[in-house]
Amino acid sequence: MFIDTHCHLSSDDYDDIDLVLSENADNGIDKIIISGCTKESIVESLKLSKSYKNVFVTIGYHPSEASIVTDADLKKLEEDIHNSKVVGIGEIGLDYHYGKKNMKEQKSLFRKQMEMALRNKLPVVIHSRDATQDTIEILKEFPEVVGDIHCFSGSVETALIYISMGYKIGIGGVLTFKNSNLPTIVKKIGLENILLETDAPYLTPEPFRGKKNSSKYIPIIAKKLADIFQISLDEVGKTTSFNSIHLFDLR
Repeated sequence: MFIDTHCHLSSDDYDDIDLVLSENADNGIDKIIISGCTKESIVESLKLSKSYKNVFVTIGYHPSEASIVTDADLKKLEEDIHNSKVVGIGEIGLDYHYGKKNMKEQKSLFRKQMEMALRNKLPVVIHSRDATQDTIEILKEFPEVVGDIHCFSGSVETALIYISMGYKIGIGGVLTFKNSNLPTIVKKIGLENILLETDAPYLTPEPFRGKKNSSKYIPIIAKKLADIFQISLDEVGKTTSFNSIHLFDLR
């Protein structure tokens, strides 16, 4: 049994959602968590979660939306998180990859959504790109909130800081890339701190890199972890699923 804790599933990216979910099941994917992180994707993600038993969602505004999200949008978000299939708020955070022109707006949106998570006792899914220090500083303002550091790509030292704050580390297809430093990092942080994810349709693992990603490839990532820790694939599935179920309160 495997759980994809972070993917994007929409009719824009996949022609046949039923087929995608059928292929997931055929490859041992028990549950998936879709990230709705724009106005449009939040609406579609909630609809999909209603239609499929094993589809859950996290919803929240990605930092790329910081300049357009209104107070009314945030009010609607807080209403939507009471949906029984919503298991967290995210992906939220900071992204300075293309510059810091709207850094103030990003930080404001990030804090507002962290406050929402605190009020509603929900975990968060954190997006942090070229913004590690600012991300850590804001997370420290909310010590009661825990969550998932999505698509982690930092150092061992940074991972351990996040773990000390109660966060799990999201590991996906990049783990399988030839020049990735993630194998060294995951071995040092331990499987008990890791969540499996794909970030589909992006970041497809080897040997399918360059093709559209899907949750059905989770076992490839899990097999790489099994090799790193020299344990069985079944043990990877059990441990990472336990981590996911515990963090997101999956039922």
